[in-house]
Amino acid sequence: MSGETLASGSVDVAIIGAGAAGVGAARRLQALRPDLSLVLLEASDRIGGRARTLHPVELGGIVIDLGCGWLHGARTNAWTGIAEEIGLTVDRTPAPWSEGGHQLERDAADAKAVRIAAHEFFERIHAYDSEEDAALSALLAAGDPWNEYIHALGTFLTGAELHRSSAIDQSRYDPGPGPDWRVRQGYGTVVATYAAPVPVHTGTEVRRIDHSAANHIVLSTAKGELRAKAVIIAVSTNVLAAEKITFWPPIPDKIEAASQLPLGLANKLFLRMRTPEAFPADAHLLGSYHSGRTGSYQLKPFGAPIIEAYFAGDLAHDLEREGIGAAFDFSVEQLKRVFGTSVEDILSPAVMSTWASEPFVGGSYSYAVPGASDLRQVLAGPHDQRLFFAGEACSVTRYSTAHGAYETGIAAAETIAKTMA
Repeated sequence: MSGETLASGSVDVAIIGAGAAGVGAARRLQALRPDLSLVLLEASDRIGGRARTLHPVELGGIVIDLGCGWLHGARTNAWTGIAEEIGLTVDRTPAPWSEGGHQLERDAADAKAVRIAAHEFFERIHAYDSEEDAALSALLAAGDPWNEYIHALGTFLTGAELHRSSAIDQSRYDPGPGPDWRVRQGYGTVVATYAAPVPVHTGTEVRRIDHSAANHIVLSTAKGELRAKAVIIAVSTNVLAAEKITFWPPIPDKIEAASQLPLGLANKLFLRMRTPEAFPADAHLLGSYHSGRTGSYQLKPFGAPIIEAYFAGDLAHDLEREGIGAAFDFSVEQLKRVFGTSVEDILSPAVMSTWASEPFVGGSYSYAVPGASDLRQVLAGPHDQRLFFAGEACSVTRYSTAHGAYETGIAAAETIAKTMA
């Protein structure tokens, strides 16, 4: 639904944000409490949130995921089963960077050395048990020649530089047992298709939530006011921290928690190939082992004639500001290292994500600043048993993932189902 005013002046449950958490919450509520009326309100013009699948004409209509792309912890990832349940295809080919995948330069001396350095770094993270938190940068081994590589790896994981990210938070991260799989039709397609039975109003930005009355909550939206008995707020931490939704009475603990769990940034650039035979299929390549500012490149995913370039942290912010041309030039210079100078003549830029500029998101996935990991539980806690919060940032161990977001939506829905008369 889009364009129309809200059809009903009141519902039992209103859910704000049609991403993985909001869609999951809505479907769970429908299953557990079909007697409850609900509506899903989405500020943008589409369903899926940070899971967004496109079929660009300039790429011949092939499937690309601008946001979520991999079913991390696929064996216990709820979206794996959902994808198959709704008739989509889960591809179980090993991720190119994983065991059994096609990692270019895997046997090169640099690649072997960085694997050892990264393994030791993660061991220090997992063993970190200090009562006082520290930045991930504090866990770098002094003088390690591969610290720049580890810095780049850290930005891929958190979307932020090591000195901004909490060591305790990273030590708690557990997406579940691997491997990483993909959905051939796209991760965004999974979330959007799963939302089909849910009454969704797109283009409906919620600007104010008045929970001052004892028996109802008033949501002021771009399409009028709506009353609800309970509300699930499943929007990004950057939206909450910027107070794009205002609360009355204020709930400063939620705003503070959101501000300390900001969104990092990871963007993708898709490059078109003129001569696909010049590149191996479903292979992976790191742009540089010696710089913290590097891209990660997936060559010909599913055999398609494209390269998916991935940038994170400050590099992603810089390239997003400078535009697709700058991102293309950066990628080409890195790819020349392996494929030679002629690679510039057989590649061209096609599509690039700009998640920092997305007005109703503002980034990619949450990280905790040092000392803030426990605030994930603060953010996730219900307020007055009427306002519920969900989204990847509310997950203690599966933050930054679509299935972590889904699980928090399920938790909110189950609480409402049990407690609402």
